[in-house]
Amino acid sequence: MSRPEAYDAAPFVPEAAGIEELREAAADCAGCPLFREATQTVFGAGPASSRAVLLGEQPGDQEDRKGEPFAGPAGGMLLRACEEAGVDRDQAYVTNAVKHFKFAREGHGKQRIHKSPSLRELTACKPWLEAELRAVSPEVVVTLGATAGKALFGSAFRVTKERGTVLEAPGGLETGVVVPTIHPSAVLRAGENRDEVYAGLVSDLRVAADVLG
Repeated sequence: MSRPEAYDAAPFVPEAAGIEELREAAADCAGCPLFREATQTVFGAGPASSRAVLLGEQPGDQEDRKGEPFAGPAGGMLLRACEEAGVDRDQAYVTNAVKHFKFAREGHGKQRIHKSPSLRELTACKPWLEAELRAVSPEVVVTLGATAGKALFGSAFRVTKERGTVLEAPGGLETGVVVPTIHPSAVLRAGENRDEVYAGLVSDLRVAADVLG
């Protein structure tokens, strides 16, 4: 009888580690089955002394290939919105709730189509996020999208209800406050409503900028 799949990254996370040690350890993480199909672990990037953390969902296709968070079109949209809102993207620590790309292969070319991580996968990967927040100790975490919010607040979190507000961080997380907003990919998918959706993203990011002063 085969053993059940493990869903827990905690055994791979070194205690009291800095960002660089965490990044090196994460490269060998096998805390859930997602590591098998992904090209590599995509760990967070940015200064360890950052006052702000920008938290996304998971790496996309380009991020998986390059090994960098927000390296694709959504990252370009995030950079533009941060600049307009007064959030210094280059001085922020950027990471994802899940560190491996989850996808399905479709079509004759076997294109890799993004799939949202399950709550079980979010929970398995949370020890990495908690360790990152301990190492960075930011003043504000901006959650980008519903999945990032659920990684911190649980399955009852609704980004449509909480976006643009300043929330206390859940107990046990070593961070300041949390400001939820939409994922920048939502702007890319908005079609004729793109300008309106983009303006909403910028407005939410300005709340985080105000927190930082």
